[in-house]
Amino acid sequence: MSTNSPSKIVCVGRNYADHAKELGNAVPDTPILFIKPPSSLRALADGIVIPQGLGECHFETELCVRIGTPLKNASREQAALAIDAVTLGLDLTLRDLQNTLKANGHPWERAKAFDGACLLGEWLSPAMLDLAQAEFELQINGVQRQHGHTAQMIFDVVGLVAHISHSFSLCVGDVVMTGTPAGVAALQAGDQLQMRLHTQLGAVDWHTEVLG
Repeated sequence: MSTNSPSKIVCVGRNYADHAKELGNAVPDTPILFIKPPSSLRALADGIVIPQGLGECHFETELCVRIGTPLKNASREQAALAIDAVTLGLDLTLRDLQNTLKANGHPWERAKAFDGACLLGEWLSPAMLDLAQAEFELQINGVQRQHGHTAQMIFDVVGLVAHISHSFSLCVGDVVMTGTPAGVAALQAGDQLQMRLHTQLGAVDWHTEVLG
């Protein structure tokens, strides 16, 4: 994990058209943004803890980037230079609760920002991959469940960082979760997860499990 504790984790909803469609949501014209607090952070190596009594908890595998230079109203060029690390993460979602909140016109935070809702792998140098052509995948219990490629994003990584900086000042250590591809589903106790990021130096794997 970064030695710089983030002031926030900015997340992007529905950034892959297939994921929007699998949940019956419209494909957005502009990025859908929401924030997780630092208290939601947990290392992938520490395992996944599912809140009890709140319905299904879905996995959402995402490419994540860390900000190394403060950004405000940034250009694409400034945004690209500000990204100082990359990793894979899980945006955990209490889907039943989220659907209830959405149906009532309420914010999503209870379903997205609980303790342990943001799990991150160890950070890597961004020089290890082309952010416009990055590929990643998730296997659960040996079966591939998600496969993402940043070329399939509606809004590209660098453009997202620049766009976000026009709404929120991005501080050193802040994290941007760039959206999940199709294939999300509920986690079960004992599930074994393997997340793989394909880099120019070969594949990097992270492992975690659902505790309890």
